[in-house]
Amino acid sequence: MERSGSCGGTSVQEIPAAGAGMDGDLGRRLADNPLLTAGDVSPSDPRLVVSSVLNAAAVRVGDEVILLLRVGERVGPGAVPGPDARGLDLSGPVPSLVTLAPGYSPDQLVAIAVTDVGRSESHPVVAFIPRTAPDLDLSNPGAVGYRTAAGELSAILTERSHLRVARSRDGVHFQVDPRPLLEPSTIWDAYGCEDPRASLIDGEWQVTYVSVGYLGATTSRFSTPDFRSVRRHGLIFMPDQKDVVLFPGCAAGRYAALARPMSHSFGRVLGIWITFSDDLVHWGECAPLALPRPGMWDELRTGAGGPPFRVPAGWLEIYHGVDRDNRYALGALLLDGTDPSRVLARSPQPILSPWADYECRGLTRNVIFSCGQVPLDGDGRLIRVYYGGADSCVAAADFEVAAILDQLEPC
Repeated sequence: MERSGSCGGTSVQEIPAAGAGMDGDLGRRLADNPLLTAGDVSPSDPRLVVSSVLNAAAVRVGDEVILLLRVGERVGPGAVPGPDARGLDLSGPVPSLVTLAPGYSPDQLVAIAVTDVGRSESHPVVAFIPRTAPDLDLSNPGAVGYRTAAGELSAILTERSHLRVARSRDGVHFQVDPRPLLEPSTIWDAYGCEDPRASLIDGEWQVTYVSVGYLGATTSRFSTPDFRSVRRHGLIFMPDQKDVVLFPGCAAGRYAALARPMSHSFGRVLGIWITFSDDLVHWGECAPLALPRPGMWDELRTGAGGPPFRVPAGWLEIYHGVDRDNRYALGALLLDGTDPSRVLARSPQPILSPWADYECRGLTRNVIFSCGQVPLDGDGRLIRVYYGGADSCVAAADFEVAAILDQLEPC
């Protein structure tokens, strides 16, 4: 596995033999798990509270391990509308900010943090929706459901997410930057920036992330030399796309990416595809790669995790699968080294399944979701996979790469 820098400070924990651990897990969870929770991150605005920290890209820059966190925030309790309070008009094709009509008491309103896409600043705006608005559905704490003027059911999220950097010398104890690295600023990411993945390409970090906005969920890209400044490149796919991750460098002489189209047609098959590009902007030659498998641990959905990395036999990709009980677990794919559109082998069982309390109890139950891993040694034997637990916290597990490869079954 390609790497730069070295892991210092804390010694690597003993890696269990293949098949060790509960439910046949191959990974050894860190004793310090969870590594980061909502209480470890300060809010980006004093009116907000941090509700979740999860699904972090993971890289090495020099002698640091850097996590690029997805941070979810919502309006804190006791929000009171002032004389210049804003409301949300839900009657148009997309929600729009308006002046809140006077006369409402706080208990008659729902307060949410939104993005004013007409302003150059990306700071959140606290907007209020009257609870008596027609066809309002408040049964889901994560979203306010409503009916558009055209009669379609829609929703506006109550949690706004951004991307925040956390830094560590030992890969275990992290210091979180006080300010976001990237915040929502456009109609494409008005609800949030989610689930980043970072790949080193031509000497610069290319980061893909899910842009969640009024028109759906799609994927955007930015580049950074050091995770202190960013250059936005905008959307790279149309809605609805998630779990887009770039191969580091070139694959088969071109740039390559894994993606997951969010199919809403009659098939509704949500699985991993592969696509290719000559410039990181224009993508084509799309093809299914690893679709859900009926009756198996990944029968409902599959999606890419962190960037694929090289092993002697090809490209190894840690991905997530979802079973019929909506349980998210991790497995692996081995892709051909010269033609990554060919799957050589695949996990018959998960390599890491949710059973720890911080993986089973949170904003969502029974979730392990990874966006990245880092090497723990110089010869590619050991990796540390960082993952979101129960959509609420960040944890990690150490793996022996050989154990993952031994577990795979040829396709």
